[in-house]
Amino acid sequence: MKKKTIIDLFNECVTLYAENPFLWERNIVFRSTSYKETQILVHRLSGGLLNLGLKKGERIALLSEGCNSWIIGELSILHAGGVNVPLSIKLNESNDLIFRLNHSEARFVMVSSTQLPKIRIIKDSLKTVEKVIVFGAKSEDLQENEMTLDELYVGGEKWNAANPGKMEKISEAVDNDDYANISYTSGTTADPKGILLTHRNYTANVEQALSLMDIPETYRTLLILPLDHCFAHVAGFYSFMASGASIATVPVGKTPIESLKNIPLSIKEIQPNLLLSVPALAKTFKGNIEKGVREKGPMVEKLFRMGLKVAIAYNKEGYNKGTKGTFVLKPLVRFFDKVIFSQLRGAMGGKLDFFVGGGALLDIDMQKFWYAIGIPMFQGYGLSEATPVISANGLKKHKLGSSGFLVKNLEMTIRDEKGNILPVGQKGEMVIKGENVMAGYWKNPESTAGTIKDGWLYTGDLGAMDKDGFLYVYGRFKSLLIASDGEKYSPEGIEESMVTLSPYIDQIMLYNNQSPYTVALIVPAKDALKRTISNYDTPEGKKTAIELIQKSVNAFRKDGAYEGMFPERWIPAAFAILSEGFTEQNQMMNSTMKMVRGKIEKHYAKRLDQLMTAEGKNPFNEKNIDALN
Repeated sequence: MKKKTIIDLFNECVTLYAENPFLWERNIVFRSTSYKETQILVHRLSGGLLNLGLKKGERIALLSEGCNSWIIGELSILHAGGVNVPLSIKLNESNDLIFRLNHSEARFVMVSSTQLPKIRIIKDSLKTVEKVIVFGAKSEDLQENEMTLDELYVGGEKWNAANPGKMEKISEAVDNDDYANISYTSGTTADPKGILLTHRNYTANVEQALSLMDIPETYRTLLILPLDHCFAHVAGFYSFMASGASIATVPVGKTPIESLKNIPLSIKEIQPNLLLSVPALAKTFKGNIEKGVREKGPMVEKLFRMGLKVAIAYNKEGYNKGTKGTFVLKPLVRFFDKVIFSQLRGAMGGKLDFFVGGGALLDIDMQKFWYAIGIPMFQGYGLSEATPVISANGLKKHKLGSSGFLVKNLEMTIRDEKGNILPVGQKGEMVIKGENVMAGYWKNPESTAGTIKDGWLYTGDLGAMDKDGFLYVYGRFKSLLIASDGEKYSPEGIEESMVTLSPYIDQIMLYNNQSPYTVALIVPAKDALKRTISNYDTPEGKKTAIELIQKSVNAFRKDGAYEGMFPERWIPAAFAILSEGFTEQNQMMNSTMKMVRGKIEKHYAKRLDQLMTAEGKNPFNEKNIDALN
């Protein structure tokens, strides 16, 4: 097999695209660093790590917001023969960091100055960490066993000068099967598992991802998703790197709110051609567009709604737009696009061709909204254990509602609970084989053996292939609703549709564990309710709010606006309104914005039990009213 490590890929790209901009970072304005300039920085920093005594296969943890130093840091770790352990900045509990750092036996930690306090708090509990390298810090502000990134660069220059050619020999000795990352799962049960991803896992998955999408070398992207996740690695910076394109990161604000405000500002300045998204981010962008339309007055809002209706009717599922007589709508579609939608695309930078969606299921109505706007949001499917890209829709070939075509050089079978392969159209567990399948779980042979069998990765996800070769994903086997008669159903599609189609539901989790009926935990969209209900703060206002939420749920029942979209037995018969949303901070969402169902169910066990009583079935119960305060 030809050697193709991340280092080999990077070196090829530097040879091909030496003067192309590679990294963009904001310093008053966004400034670029070329491929060749990046390579020089990587070699210096690699020398610095070797100067510290890093040996092949040793682990370095990286805890930082997205920035040039993150990307250069990972490339430097790999060039020096090390393994990166990327950590989410959303890890706020000390025990979460202690476990990952000790379990990976990290020898060094690279950390941003904003995340440094988290490491200082737990430093006495870290068994193997010898040195902490800090981005964006001054020497005089550091403590014992801490050093600045600049000091590491200086040490690297000296080491490389004293050891000419040695760093290059070390990087050349890195092989396909050497580990590149230990990527930790969110730990929805007990301890998180460390996913072992090799150099070839990554380079193979880059090749696979690029079999479904073209990235011209003139393309730019803004990496909004966390860099610690392999979705941002592959679909973000490594696929862009392989294409000679460029990558920008969002400037870090002094507060989380300021950082969020930097996203739209960065989009306008960078003018990305492609963005990576997850459903929560798609919903935020959609809300911003609708808010901007409302602010322009009722006439513009009316035109916007008419335009959406016409475009959605014409586009259908994308691949079949303009069929069955809807071709007559094309002149209207062009009119609304010129008058309304082209202006809205300007708010997204003006050059955005499409989104690639991952992380969780993206509701088809959300996909149809963005397709109508003229910036398709193409759903894909992936799994961290598969590095992660498995399938995706793209500009050339897509079917809205599906998760697209399989990448090349990947085998997939759909299997029943006994492991039998099912025919086209039948739902079962998706099982895959390819060079992108992980090496296993770090120090966890039992879980590895239970997940990878004879080279096949059992995803734990429910899916089916249609006759045209498009993959449909229905959710996790472990997340299935189970009725009292044993029938099972995946809740994710219902949840996404309810959030997308109701302005009054911000988040929802369905629940049925062999119960007579399905129930739901609902996080209300309080701002939307307050806009609609003038007397929201009164008892009558709270009652009206509950009625609006109830109508949103009933819209999916018989005679409702969305009747027949889902089997009625899975539409919740009772719901609990929650005062607090599901977030990464309360550990009810993971870093890719998926609900951590086990933790939600445990935290709200009493509310779920109450929904099985007469009091709980009454939507106007005291707990629901209190939650709206």
